[in-house]
Parts: sequence; structure tokens; C-alpha cells
Amino acid sequence: QVQLVESGGGLVQPGGSLRLSCTTAISIFSFDVMGWYRQAPGKERELVASMTSRTSMSYADAVKGRFTISRDYAMNSQYLQMTDLKPEDTGVYYCHARKSQGDFWGQGTQVTVSS
Repeated sequence: QVQLVESGGGLVQPGGSLRLSCTTAISIFSFDVMGWYRQAPGKERELVASMTSRTSMSYADAVKGRFTISRDYAMNSQYLQMTDLKPEDTGVYYCHARKSQGDFWGQGTQVTVSS
């Protein structure tokens, strides 16, 4: 069983920054795709950013230019650097990973952007 553990969420003012982390006990080389999703209250879960094993990255239009996805293979971790945060970025952020055995999710970390 693959476990993904997120950290780094919290309360931040509009315009502020946060860095989310997702760590796993296995090598992230084993994943075909890793990414971040979020779910706002009353809305469906949506893709925020993803990175393939060939390090091809994609971002939701709403976060382009503000969020950056990255990996640290030595730490078996992926990150989401979020800058210029807006109230509409509020939600639970989930780490996601896909390999041949299926899709795996973290428990989620709350991000709240409010003054």
C-alpha cells in the first residue's frame, strides 16, 4: 500500500505564500504521474498541477504563473509552491500519485486564504 503524507497547509492572508509537501516511503521514480488536486467547499475535486515521470508539467489555468510543482527524488517528495494566494484558492489540497497498480491519495491538507 502506498501512503502519501501531506503537510504545509494553513491560514494565510491574500497575496501570501505557502509551500505544500507530499512525502512517501517509496521511491517516487516508481510513479508515472504525481500531482496536486484541491476541493473547495461545495465543489468537485479539481486538478491543480501535475508532473509526469518525464517531468512534463501542467497547471490549471487559475493557478498558472502563481503555483509551481516540483520534486525531490532524494527525499521521495513532491512540493507545491503557492504564491499570490487568493481567497478562491481556499480548499483541501490532496497529493496524488499514479502507478501501474492504480491511483493513490493523501489525506489532504487545508489551505485557507482569508484576511
